[in-house]
Amino acid sequence: MIKPARILLVEDNRMDVELLLDAFRAARLGNKVHVVRNGQEALDYLLGHGEYANRQEYPLPDLMLLDLKMPGIDGHEVLRQVKETPGLKRLPVVVLTSSKEQGDRALSYDNGANSYLVKPVSLDGFLDMTRQITDYWLFLNVGPPEW
Repeated sequence: MIKPARILLVEDNRMDVELLLDAFRAARLGNKVHVVRNGQEALDYLLGHGEYANRQEYPLPDLMLLDLKMPGIDGHEVLRQVKETPGLKRLPVVVLTSSKEQGDRALSYDNGANSYLVKPVSLDGFLDMTRQITDYWLFLNVGPPEW
C-alpha cells in the first residue's frame, strides 16, 4: 500500500481552505494536508523553524499548493526562496491562485513553479481540481530523487 502523500497548503483565505479541504474529503483522498495561513508560516514550516522544528511532527511535504496573494511575504517570495534553497528546491510547487494575470503566471514560472492553476469558483470545480492534482502530482508524476 502506498503511504498517503503529505500536502502543504499555503492559503490565507479561510473559505478557499475550507473548499479545498471539503474537496479532499469528498474525493476520499487519504492525503495528509497541513494548512499554513501566510508566507512566513510556510517558510517556517519548510525550513523547520520555531514550532515546526520537530520533523517527526512536521515532515517535509511531498507537494505544496501555494496561493500568491497573501499579506506580508507573498507566494512569489515563498516560491523564490523554496526554489533557491538546497533540500527544498526539488519540492513540487503548484501555484493555486485566483489571479489570471499574465505577469503573475510569468513570474511564477520564472521563480520555478511546477504548475499554475486558477482556483475554481464552485465546490464541484474544487473537487475536480483536487482529484486531478492528486492523480497527476502524487501518482502519475515521477518525482525527483529523494532530497
